Amino acid sequence: MNIRGYNVEVQELSTDLGGGFIAFAPELKGCVSDGESRTVALLNLEDAIASWLEAARVTGRPIPERSIADRYSPP
Repeated sequence: MNIRGYNVEVQELSTDLGGGFIAFAPELKGCVSDGESRTVALLNLEDAIASWLEAARVTGRPIPERSIADRYSPP
């Protein structure tokens, strides 16, 4: 699965960690979010990715290329 062209992963959190789900974009170091459900975690991650990309632009950090599948899919 990808969001904004970046691969994302979602994992269920154990009850010891409060339960719910964690979602992250491995290509965007430190870009992580969570939520009570898989859907909420992904929606929160979409916001986190947008913020990560904006912060990278503002600070001049390199932005990884989007995944190949996204670059070649029709608009």
